[in-house]
Amino acid sequence: AIPSFPPTRKDVSHEPPPPAKRRQLSLEEDLSEKTPPVPVIVEATAPVAATPSASSADQKQATASSAASNSSSNSSSNNNNSTAVDLSVVSSEGGGADERTSKDYYFDSYAHHAIHEEMLKDEVRTKTYEMAIMQNKHLFQDKIILDVGCGTGILSMFAAQAGAKHVYAVDCSSIADQARQIVEINGFADTITVIKGKIEEIELPVTEVDVIVSEWMGYFLLYESMLDSVIFARDKWLVKENGIVFPDKAVMYVCAAEDGQVKRDRLDFWGNVYGFDMTPIQNIALKEPVVDVIDGKAIVTDAVPILHLDILTCKKEDVEFEASFELKAQRNDYVHGLVAYFECAFTQVHKPIGFSTSPFCRYTHWKQTIFYLPESLVICSGETISGDIRCKPNKKNHRDLDIGLGLSVNGHHAKYNKHMDYRLR
Repeated sequence: AIPSFPPTRKDVSHEPPPPAKRRQLSLEEDLSEKTPPVPVIVEATAPVAATPSASSADQKQATASSAASNSSSNSSSNNNNSTAVDLSVVSSEGGGADERTSKDYYFDSYAHHAIHEEMLKDEVRTKTYEMAIMQNKHLFQDKIILDVGCGTGILSMFAAQAGAKHVYAVDCSSIADQARQIVEINGFADTITVIKGKIEEIELPVTEVDVIVSEWMGYFLLYESMLDSVIFARDKWLVKENGIVFPDKAVMYVCAAEDGQVKRDRLDFWGNVYGFDMTPIQNIALKEPVVDVIDGKAIVTDAVPILHLDILTCKKEDVEFEASFELKAQRNDYVHGLVAYFECAFTQVHKPIGFSTSPFCRYTHWKQTIFYLPESLVICSGETISGDIRCKPNKKNHRDLDIGLGLSVNGHHAKYNKHMDYRLR
């Protein structure tokens, strides 16, 4: 079984969580000490009802490419001119960082240092990767490592510290230019080669790698994520026997929350704006899931898994999935929306380790994803909310997600049966 998420206090220093956009968590209350009423990843489980169909530094979400680019979600880049990549010199097309404009960042959003600062300061994320690598040096000693969506190169340097023979760090964003400088000034120039380009288009000077490391996860696990690129790299370069992927497991959960005050502030606000009716915007806002921090005290049901991914065996079609679920109310309360979060685990190591983005755990930059309902539900303790969820990449922009959510309740006070369509973008 995997230890509770996030890592224990002795493994990670617990700084107070940073301010949330929507509410400030109590600095005196350490949410990580609470035991979340959710299962943790204990074994590889087949993907939930995946329907066949159809990249990071960060959502990260995501991908190393721009949030507006129509190229590959993992290593999207403006440098698409050739398949071969000069491994000795990292391309610096488009001028230096001091010459970039807002337009440049629009098409190369992961080149901006602020995104990487947020990810690096996420201790749950970064320290878990560090521990997974440094506590398992035997998996990296004298091995060839591929870092997919390397960003600043932090994971590549962890791997080099762990004794890797050589690390190939790939990112399509212009952050690769700074990553190469970072690698050099930290003394890893002979061990780490930074390659600027899409993972699907570059060539490595080796035919196989022993380990793939990647921080591919996005909001709602899959938004703007680089999973497709990780799968491509796995199938092309990872050794067939005993190949290792860090992390190798991911599970997404859903639960229900009472969040009336925030819903009023965010959505009902449009009903009366200085005396004017702006409900057309309210209708649009309702269809966009909100990525924000929600207090664990607001959760009113249990949490159930809706998607299992084994990164060693999953296919890119698994990003398009559907699942049914049932949530049981833990108390008499109101439901204003559903909350989704995910957990990731490193299970190919000597002592499995993982982290969670649960509202019961420490803050992460992924926060949680909230799907507000058109109407609030009155729920009684023990009653069940039945639902189904369908998720697939948007046809016009594959980095966006089209999410369909159906809910039904047959309770003492609430009779509800409705389907809602959302778009995470």
